[in-house]
Amino acid sequence: MPQIPEKIHELTVGQLSARSGAAVSALHFYESKGLISSRRTTGNQRRYSRDALRRVAFVRAAQRVGIPLATIREALAELPEERTPTREDWARLSEVWRIELDERIKQLNRLRDHLTDCIGCGCLSLEGCVLSNPDDVFGERQSGSRLMVERRTNGRPDRAVQQKEPEDCR
Repeated sequence: MPQIPEKIHELTVGQLSARSGAAVSALHFYESKGLISSRRTTGNQRRYSRDALRRVAFVRAAQRVGIPLATIREALAELPEERTPTREDWARLSEVWRIELDERIKQLNRLRDHLTDCIGCGCLSLEGCVLSNPDDVFGERQSGSRLMVERRTNGRPDRAVQQKEPEDCR
């Protein structure tokens, strides 16, 4: 990892890429999403402040654990004057994100546990398929793979039309 002399307060996109490990295209993307910012030189080249390194590290760490970019942007926007995230900031945010991640893990575990129920069914027509239709309301009245289409006449619901069920689903 190339070292940048302390006297240099701004980094080129290439230097930021080399130091952060993020591709130049990723840095441009992060900037377009408002996660990092740069100033333009008179030659229209991007220059990033040194604190962009920590912001990029923050973004990449949050992405690795599955936090959406929009959520990361909201978190960074809460920091005053685009301040670099500190250890305390990370601890506070990760506490909130941990709850979201725990819920996602529970959902994934449920999906994994029910996956074997669907392996033998090519059309996912089990009466109680938790993968293709969790919390199925219509399944209480009828089973099988069905497509309910609602036709509209003059913007109002007209009638529900039931598609014929494929033969292999009976």
